[in-house]
Amino acid sequence: MFQRFLNLPRFYKRVISVAADVIALFFALWASFSLRFDQQLWIPSKEQLVVSGLTVVFTIGLFVRLGLYRAVVRYLSDRAFLTVVGGVVASALALILLGYWLEVLVPRSVPIIYAALAFIFVSGSRMGVRMLVMRPSRHNNRERVAIVGAGETGLQLYQALEQGTEYRPVMFVSFLEANHRALINGVPVYDINHIERGVRQHRVQRLLLALDADSGVDRKRLLKQLEPLAVPVQTVPSMSELIAGQKRINDIRDLEIEDLLGREPVRPDNAQVASSLYGKSVMVTGAGGSIGSELCRQIIQHRPRVLVLFEQSEFSLYSIERELRAINQIEGLGVEIHPLLGSVVHQRRCESAMRAFGVNTVYHAAAYKHVPLVEHNVIEGVQNNVFGTLHAAEAALAAGVERFVLISTDKAVRPTNVMGASKRMAELVLQALAQRQTSTVFSMVRFGNVLGSSGSVVPLFRDQIRDGGPVTVTHPDIIRYFMTIPEASQLVLQAGSMGRGGEVFVLDMGEPVKIADLARKMIHLMGLEEKTDETPDGDIEVVYTGLRPGEKLYEELLIGDDPQGTAHPRIMMAREVFMPWEELRVTLNTLTRASQDFDCKKIIETLKAAPTGYSPNGDVADLVWCNGADEPELIQENVRKLPVV
Repeated sequence: MFQRFLNLPRFYKRVISVAADVIALFFALWASFSLRFDQQLWIPSKEQLVVSGLTVVFTIGLFVRLGLYRAVVRYLSDRAFLTVVGGVVASALALILLGYWLEVLVPRSVPIIYAALAFIFVSGSRMGVRMLVMRPSRHNNRERVAIVGAGETGLQLYQALEQGTEYRPVMFVSFLEANHRALINGVPVYDINHIERGVRQHRVQRLLLALDADSGVDRKRLLKQLEPLAVPVQTVPSMSELIAGQKRINDIRDLEIEDLLGREPVRPDNAQVASSLYGKSVMVTGAGGSIGSELCRQIIQHRPRVLVLFEQSEFSLYSIERELRAINQIEGLGVEIHPLLGSVVHQRRCESAMRAFGVNTVYHAAAYKHVPLVEHNVIEGVQNNVFGTLHAAEAALAAGVERFVLISTDKAVRPTNVMGASKRMAELVLQALAQRQTSTVFSMVRFGNVLGSSGSVVPLFRDQIRDGGPVTVTHPDIIRYFMTIPEASQLVLQAGSMGRGGEVFVLDMGEPVKIADLARKMIHLMGLEEKTDETPDGDIEVVYTGLRPGEKLYEELLIGDDPQGTAHPRIMMAREVFMPWEELRVTLNTLTRASQDFDCKKIIETLKAAPTGYSPNGDVADLVWCNGADEPELIQENVRKLPVV
């Protein structure tokens, strides 16, 4: 019956609301006169009936005018109840005036009693309907959640969830001991030190982080407290995302790596970065990649005159161009955006692009950086990472570019794989070019694993956990430095403005993270239990697959042990061993001939002979080389006979 009422067209619902209010107002008038005259069955006179009827008609007309019947009952706000208050006060005044004008007996206490009763009946009927409408979804099929954070963000989340049908807030968690056992909208508040008891008592199925931006909560310590609860932990968008309109308060998401690491991100010197980009022509190679695209997003906010997107993947270039044009238009930045298809190994293409747009600064993010893939494709890895950097840098010199910044990696330090060795060779190329001339400032930025990029372990672990496991870790002792994409991009921009020529900038990334511990933390924070010999009934097993080709247990950021400080407290500078240009040119010529001959073994030997610190931990793993290993001379001879295009 009630469900049939809810399914009625909007017009019929309004008619029913008006009829209910008419009855309620007449009853309030009758009750107020009865109470005043102390009669159980007061019968109004003809004149009093006329005054009552006119008062009700006036009140209904006023409610219509105030929009009370346009309000959806299940979403009634405080404003609707204020409308009812204003309407019944005006109705009581109308009763007084009508009694005075029509010379009908209306005792002075009657309008007061009437106003009180009218408010109770009109607002109470709506509140009752609202409770009936919300009650089925309030208790049935709604997941019981606890909101961690009893501030403004937590209250906004509570209000949003109350209007929805998916989650039911059953408790708040506060970081102030004085708030313990308080009530917020009837929901109990627990101090963080009593969260385990609250979760157990209220049978909480999910924890939602709703921390205010200025709460000062130690997120790392908080997650350490939440991890043993074995309840899924999620978070709500940041205040900046809410203000920008990118997210809504109830857009609940899984914990990001920033939450898991629990450390403060690197803060760039925006003034210095802005002065190096504002009004300039900037080019980003590899603009469609993980780092390159984030660089573009941050660069455009500093309003360069021109932003050149250089990318060899058509789809990646299309995606980042479309995104940047939307940002440019919405925020009115007025930046010229030019998408260019091309490869950094083609020097003439790079040089013509730099000359055409008068490029002042180049951020060189184009590289192959997936360790196993480069290990299986040695020639292409060296061509793209070493010679791509060389040709892009030579093009920058020829085009008169002021600054050239290379995005490097911690795997370039004492590398055990071709990818790391090729990136160290790229650093040596820029160091030699910095010594050879003074017209272009070359600098390098070296940092650890970028999480959220292609190949990142966090989304991989998350997918494996959702699929029921197992979670695959290469080795129980493997550790890595971690960094978010925005952090890495901010550091690159900072280094681009700080470089004087030949420096290698390194971020103080804090303590490295054990990958196996990160996997376990993700399992626990997703509300599951690790399956081990001690807990055979657990949910997710961690399986160790062994180190992949070229992979090592520990990554480093410095080759030497004497880093220098910079103006930024979290950025170090290293002037490491380098090769003079004449020596480097010989090595590059050897690599060129080996690549042309498809001699992977010669490439490995050349990289080892150069001052790269390269020490491979296995044999050559190039897929084509290995599959033709029985006849390497024949392969090389056939390659030499290929037609020249």
